[in-house]
Amino acid sequence: MGFTATIIGRPNVGKSTLFNRIIGKRISIVDDKPGVTRDRIYGQVEWRDKKFTLVDTGGIEPGNEDIIFSKVLHQVKLAIENTDVIVFLVDGKEGLTPIDEDVAQILRKSKKPVILVVNKVDNFETQSEAAFEYYKLGFGDPILISAAHGVNIGDLLDRIVGHIPDEEVPEYDEDVIKVAVVGRPNVGKSSLVNSILGEERVIVSDIPGTTRDAIDTLFEYQGKKMVLIDTAGLRRKSRVKEDIEFYSNLRAIGAIERADVVLMVIDATSEITEQDKKIAGLAHEEGKAMIIVVNKWDAVEKDDKTIYRYTEEIKEEFKFAEYAPVVFVSALTKKRVPKILELIEFVMNYYTFRVEKKMLRELLDEAMTIVPPPVIKGKRLKIYDAEQIGIKPPTFSFIVNDPEILHFSYQRYLENKLREKFGFEGTPIFFKIKKKEKKK
Repeated sequence: MGFTATIIGRPNVGKSTLFNRIIGKRISIVDDKPGVTRDRIYGQVEWRDKKFTLVDTGGIEPGNEDIIFSKVLHQVKLAIENTDVIVFLVDGKEGLTPIDEDVAQILRKSKKPVILVVNKVDNFETQSEAAFEYYKLGFGDPILISAAHGVNIGDLLDRIVGHIPDEEVPEYDEDVIKVAVVGRPNVGKSSLVNSILGEERVIVSDIPGTTRDAIDTLFEYQGKKMVLIDTAGLRRKSRVKEDIEFYSNLRAIGAIERADVVLMVIDATSEITEQDKKIAGLAHEEGKAMIIVVNKWDAVEKDDKTIYRYTEEIKEEFKFAEYAPVVFVSALTKKRVPKILELIEFVMNYYTFRVEKKMLRELLDEAMTIVPPPVIKGKRLKIYDAEQIGIKPPTFSFIVNDPEILHFSYQRYLENKLREKFGFEGTPIFFKIKKKEKKK
């Protein structure tokens, strides 16, 4: 899932404020009432050309018998187990408390790297002396910050990325197609990988989360080099369903970021879930080519219309990714599994396809003749220039008189025209809209 840093601390020390400050969006609920953040929340961070996942957790009180706090403690322990570095947050105004010392004891037992952070520091000259008391926790030099005012956050991020290994992700040649196999636990991802490769290279088990880290397997198909990135689950079976979903989502993020093509695996024997849509949504937002693989098709009772009903339902549920081809397979019997490899090549061709500028201009002129550009407040949209500026995914630049007039519905219309003319099956299409600069 890539490198993960987790914020840990007792209630009301400012964990959510720090999380929101680093992520740059208000995601966690910030409130002075202890115990507001009960579930883990995560976001992606990039700092000094290094990426990591930041996780926010609920406040812990190790000795508290309250059922909410005991559940939070369980989730925090699981977060510690599955993180690479711990950001241990304490309150610089209140000072060191017995609960801080209890939390520190839990963290020391974890044997994970710990960055001690003193929050709510308003006066760095007077409070820096008071920070000496935190040395007794045994985590080295504390970093003094003010999450609310954004002071010394850069120093903290430097410390976090300092723990990220330089050679964490394997690099492959440009001609290698990187394929991520993603999906919620127990949909048959590892079985599918084995079926594609034709041999037992990945552990297969009915227990969600048999392996810990993503497994890369390099192979060739009809002269094309491919690497399968199999996302793993938890180290051991968790008793809490939400825990499994949370960490499988984190691992999906890391695999999706590295991939060209995403195999979004769903289970034919169960309903499409919000987690299915969330994982597919991550692939769409990251601009990855996508194939929806419906596994366990052998276990479904069928008539001559079953496949059409399933396809319609999938297209409706994954409306944001209507471009993704759907393939029905059985990893168990290997039926139609070779079709997946054909589709990977097929969508990769569109993922890297370029449209000549002249052909793009002709298509736009034709599209705007059929459906004239929109008018807002008496001003009609004018497209002065258009060209394809990137691939993986195909990305188009439009120079217009007013970007606000080119609203979503007309963008969607132009996207559909591009797909009608050039295909672009299996890949999202991105637009970058710029206002024409006035001549000085």
